[in-house]
Amino acid sequence: MTFPSEFLWGAATSAYQIEGATREDGRGSSIWDVFAAEPGRTYQGQTGEVAIDHYHRMEQDVGLMAELGLNAYRFSIAWPRILPEGTGQANPRGLDFYSRLVDRLLEQGITPVATLYHWDLPLALFERGGWRSRDTALAFADYAELLARHLGDRVRWWVTQNEPWCAAYLGYGDGLHAPGVRGDAQAAVDVGHHLLLGHGLAIPRIRAQAPAARVGAALNLFPIFAGDQRPETLRAVQRADRFHNRWFLDPLFRGEYPAGLFRYRPATSTSSARRPTSSASITITAGACARGRAPPPRRRSRRPAATTTSAICRGRSSPRWAGKSTRTASTWCSRS
Repeated sequence: MTFPSEFLWGAATSAYQIEGATREDGRGSSIWDVFAAEPGRTYQGQTGEVAIDHYHRMEQDVGLMAELGLNAYRFSIAWPRILPEGTGQANPRGLDFYSRLVDRLLEQGITPVATLYHWDLPLALFERGGWRSRDTALAFADYAELLARHLGDRVRWWVTQNEPWCAAYLGYGDGLHAPGVRGDAQAAVDVGHHLLLGHGLAIPRIRAQAPAARVGAALNLFPIFAGDQRPETLRAVQRADRFHNRWFLDPLFRGEYPAGLFRYRPATSTSSARRPTSSASITITAGACARGRAPPPRRRSRRPAATTTSAICRGRSSPRWAGKSTRTASTWCSRS
């Protein structure tokens, strides 16, 4: 197999998992700092306070990338390192760190790919509502513009958000990720909605500062396979695909939520999240084999009115989840 000459062979990291230095040079706290400090939340109580000390070993790490022959590196920028309070005055030492990282990468012939959000929401924003609030989407767009203004002369490739499904459902459904909320389906819907809105608002702000920018999002997708051809199994496959994949794919590429995702039709329009994207990073997280079971009799849920695109832009709330909150993804997505 022959790959095109412009194909990028690289590696990817996230700020909280590698940087360390969580209390240095003006960095504010993030929701992952608090989450990882709670007993029982992480494997063996590990935190990102030191990690692999990339903040202090950055130049050495870039040298290792060059030795490996990488020609691209996707790194994430720690929002609380740039804006300790999530908004307001930028931290010059944080901006300088990422500026130096980009310069070192370019010196080694490595293409920088900057991810703006890899789950480390500033704690100050979380305390004001976090991604459950539309204001956080607006703050994210301001943050994106700030970084594009400082790095856009050297960074062409931008990823707005890494795996927003994880931030929404693992953060507020299963509670396995920060902030660790468990069983709040409506919160997961709110968070997913505002993550999509933040993506859509950020794209024109980035391109205004860097017209040649290639901008997209990184999604983690789950191939769903039918274990048999029974009608209930095929319906289960559709439900699982809506929940794991189309929850974010459809708004990005069709401008609307998939019909049935929130237990009502028609699907909500999300054109504010649908901007022309230059790239899409797809992570195949895992495959799943679904087998259905005949559903028990159920009463029809009251169907809320669909939210229109103009209503989203005017500040109306996110779609309403019409079902019961549940603890597991398999239960949540297998009931229509």
